[in-house]
Amino acid sequence: MTTKYLALCAIAGLAASTACGKKDEKKNAAPPPTAVSVVTARTTDAVYYDQYPATVVALKTVELRSQVTGFITSLNFQEGEFVPAGKVLYEIDKRQFEGAYQQALANLRSAQASAQNAQVNQVRYQRLLQQDAVARQLAENASTTASTAAAQVASAQAAVTIARTNLGFATIRAPFAGRIGISQVRLGAQVSAGTTLLNTISSEDPIAVDFAVNETDIQRFITLQNKKGAVGDSTLRLVLPNGQPYTQPGTIQTIDRGVDAQTGTITVRVQFANPQRQLKDGMSGVLKALNTKSGSRLVIPNKAIVEQMGENFVYVALGDSAKQRKVQLGPRLRDDIVILSGIKDGDKIVTEGVQKLRDGGKIQVSAPGAAAAAPAGPTAGGPAAK
Repeated sequence: MTTKYLALCAIAGLAASTACGKKDEKKNAAPPPTAVSVVTARTTDAVYYDQYPATVVALKTVELRSQVTGFITSLNFQEGEFVPAGKVLYEIDKRQFEGAYQQALANLRSAQASAQNAQVNQVRYQRLLQQDAVARQLAENASTTASTAAAQVASAQAAVTIARTNLGFATIRAPFAGRIGISQVRLGAQVSAGTTLLNTISSEDPIAVDFAVNETDIQRFITLQNKKGAVGDSTLRLVLPNGQPYTQPGTIQTIDRGVDAQTGTITVRVQFANPQRQLKDGMSGVLKALNTKSGSRLVIPNKAIVEQMGENFVYVALGDSAKQRKVQLGPRLRDDIVILSGIKDGDKIVTEGVQKLRDGGKIQVSAPGAAAAAPAGPTAGGPAAK
């Protein structure tokens, strides 16, 4: 009985030992390879732009204000039309100014007559003084009267100039060729000298775009300003508010005199031809400046990038394993991104399955875009792999 009991214990112990051995073998088995897709890093012509919020501004803009006080008697334009330089736009009641001008002319003629008479008397008294026929005091008085009369003539001439100028101010003309806006006053309205805004006129062709750049980029735009751009140059381009590109190229006209101390930026003005009058003063847009690093660059899909602790990495497929590489990123090009350093042309870059990878992990490469399927295991009920 004792012998039979010992034999059963030995068999049970042997079975338990075998089961534990299989459990430890399964626990220590290597994890299955991760299914991934790869693409080849390629060098291509990468053209990309830096973008800046921009505002369209007219090169010439003038607020029209009257220089005399009066009532509007005539509006001689269609609101919103393009007007040539010198066109009469507004007229103010001229009657008082015409009267003042005529009065000034009459005063001038009177002063001239008095001066002429004083001059004759001066000559006469000087001749009599030479003959000792008149007192010296009278001769000196005649000379003073003649000088005073001459000064009165000059004063009257100045008054005529002022009256003529005020009469001219009653007619308001376009200072340059441009687009006239909506009138701020109507027929019969009273306007005050120097204060009442009548309208605004601005030039349209050429036109400018203003945008702010960081002070670290000043030298870059100075270089662009000194560059002689050819017809069709794509260095500076404008994107319209509707997202459509503006077809005319731009050239840098002005870089502001100084940097804004609060923002650390400087304003740059780019000039564009505007033959179709598409650009309007005050319109917003995006100014695109060709990046100096455009050219032949290494490009990979953006989804291959893994960010860790503020640094960027990719996984490079080397045989049946994936190695992590730190990379320096350039601008993004839609679904791709420029790589400035870290990998080389021809490297196989993991694009799908990167979330499951670790450095040096085993991989199973599938076709790009294919679903990442789990590796096949032993069939249920079948023999375990050795």
